[in-house]
Amino acid sequence: MNPPDSTQWLQQIVWLLLLAIPIACVAWTVTHEEIFREPREYCAERSKCAKSLLVRKFFYLFTCEYCFSHYVTIFFLIVTRYRLLLDDWRGYLIAFFALVAIANVYMSSFGRLRQEVKSEKLEAQKKEKELGSPVVAAPSLLAAGISPNIVVSPQGRPASPAGATGAAGAPPSRG
Repeated sequence: MNPPDSTQWLQQIVWLLLLAIPIACVAWTVTHEEIFREPREYCAERSKCAKSLLVRKFFYLFTCEYCFSHYVTIFFLIVTRYRLLLDDWRGYLIAFFALVAIANVYMSSFGRLRQEVKSEKLEAQKKEKELGSPVVAAPSLLAAGISPNIVVSPQGRPASPAGATGAAGAPPSRG
């Protein structure tokens, strides 16, 4: 499939929004995820300690998602030949900056989402500490539709706790 030309502006917008996703994924993964931690730490160290300004800037590229997204965008523009609004070199230039902008919106949104999830998790752990250890139901009980507050008899049948009533207010059966 070839990229849309300048007369197909709606398809160009769809391509813009979709093409920014892999750009954001690659840039985020290289600059943030654990799989690239060792090379990233090496690059961070070299970006601070190298004698040459050019070497420092080169290694800094791999630690900054915004900076790295420019180079990833260049790669994707070469591979896809995507142009935005115009069918000549100016279309590549417009596409370049638009893709970087959209990819960085995606990365910022993802970063904020991860931060919110992490803070909610820490808040839940703090509440668990204050209240004591949580009671966790076995997944097999939940899958069978058995409420976690129901006691299981030695025979393996669900039995309600003492004093509870069964279905429709009847006393629990003893089996």
